[in-house]
Amino acid sequence: MSKQITNSIMMIRPVSFSMNEETAVNNYYQQKEENTSAADIQNQALAQFDAMVERLEGEGVHVTVIEDTPTPATPDSIFPNNWISFHTDGTLRLYPMYAENRRKERREDILETLKKTFDVTDVISYTHWEEKEAYLEGTGSLLLDRTGRIACAALSDRSMMEVIDAFCKGTGFKPVTFHALQSVDGKRLPIYHTNVMMCLGEAFAVVCLDSIDDLEERENLVEVLEDTGKEIIEISEDQVEQFAGNMLQILGADDQRLVVMSSSAYHSLDQEQMDQLSKHGKLVHSDIHTIEKLGGGSARCMIAEIFNPKK
Repeated sequence: MSKQITNSIMMIRPVSFSMNEETAVNNYYQQKEENTSAADIQNQALAQFDAMVERLEGEGVHVTVIEDTPTPATPDSIFPNNWISFHTDGTLRLYPMYAENRRKERREDILETLKKTFDVTDVISYTHWEEKEAYLEGTGSLLLDRTGRIACAALSDRSMMEVIDAFCKGTGFKPVTFHALQSVDGKRLPIYHTNVMMCLGEAFAVVCLDSIDDLEERENLVEVLEDTGKEIIEISEDQVEQFAGNMLQILGADDQRLVVMSSSAYHSLDQEQMDQLSKHGKLVHSDIHTIEKLGGGSARCMIAEIFNPKK
């Protein structure tokens, strides 16, 4: 099995999905849904979630589906990659979250369920950084080149340098940081998570270079990606808004490479981009428009890759 991509993933089935007001303060992709009841929103999100799981399982992906719980209320539980990451050495890592109500997503029973199927040698927690108001939201913040041992991160309120340094010192990854911005009401403001504007696969990187206004930071990132043998596939800021940066390469049946994304991301791509991506795997997409609109996250955010060995 590849060290960069995996056939095993975890997804959290929502029980009360809704727009999270606590995260909307710096996630400018979230939009309110007018004239739709909370029950209808949950039903739409649940149907879209189930259809995506079915799509992935149909491609031979091993999906561990964890049911969310009604209490405590966790409207963003559908995005588990922000609080946990998995590693081939058997460790799990838990991360400090910006929004207080998202910290409730870190459930001990989920860890116990995972330990029944996967080897877990240690659970390493960075959650104590929350006391210092310093945050790093998992593989939303950190794009890990696991073979090249490089951690790319767009600095923001949710991805802070001191915690990135702590992660890298503990894992041997080299940090590559930059500022990724988006236009909001005439201002350039930080993109809340790195994985909204960038995706790292085995031999490719999807990235919105236009969002990195600092030319020195942009050139440094390009140099790092090229040095690690990645084909750079550029996307526009408009495509970022369609979540084209929020892709993930995973393994399907018989180690077939898949490039997973939402239908909105897929339909935003031009033919050249599709041709470039298709060299790296079958393009697999699913309609998750309600989750994207209210949650401000997309397909990659819904997937926590499991690299721990199976028992």
